Amino acid sequence: MDFFHSQESLTTIQWILRAVIAYFFMLIIGKVMGQRSISQLRLLDFVIALIIGNIIAHPLSDEKLGMKGSMITMIVLVVLYAMSIFINLKLNKLRKVIDPPPFPLIENGKIIYKNLGKARISLDDLLSETRKDKIDDIQKVALALWEPDGTISFFLEQNYQTVTKTDLQIKSDKFSLPRTIIKEGTIDINELKRMGKNEQWFRNKINSTYHVDISEVILATMDKNEKITVLLY
Repeated sequence: MDFFHSQESLTTIQWILRAVIAYFFMLIIGKVMGQRSISQLRLLDFVIALIIGNIIAHPLSDEKLGMKGSMITMIVLVVLYAMSIFINLKLNKLRKVIDPPPFPLIENGKIIYKNLGKARISLDDLLSETRKDKIDDIQKVALALWEPDGTISFFLEQNYQTVTKTDLQIKSDKFSLPRTIIKEGTIDINELKRMGKNEQWFRNKINSTYHVDISEVILATMDKNEKITVLLY
């Protein structure tokens, strides 16, 4: 464990061991912090990511620095992060500071230019986001909100919204997500059990419908009506 502490010099193997430990330690840290910090990089998440990245980088590049101090510091920071999230959920005033409420960038087809500066984005950035949402005219936008995670939510005027089955008074079945039964030639037995089926039944169904071997299937899904969709290699 000499590589774990500060040294005058480290061998290649010791550098590798430091990197391996840091890698798995950061995976654990990321798991403890949860998916929120990955999928929604808000103010608190951004600050903690910068600090942790800076702390772990030093012992990975300087043999004279031990890893113990960096790891203890990161654990303390993660505890503080978890406490901040908890307090953020309980105290409304603090929540407004850390996760400020959304504010409008567009209202009734008109751009609120002063709020672009507040969001620190340019008009070109706003237009780029409208193109990503396939909006060809700003005047079609009833409301565009700048969200705390740095994204923009667009709401079109009623006349430009997609017609739904409800609008046409057409009845339809409830949504049911098809389950993935085969992935890269391997049957997911647990998924079959959740659907009340067994492997032999599924194999017979595949053979009778598609006349292919399981090993030839890259992806197969099945819906609640037992309809199987197969994609071959």
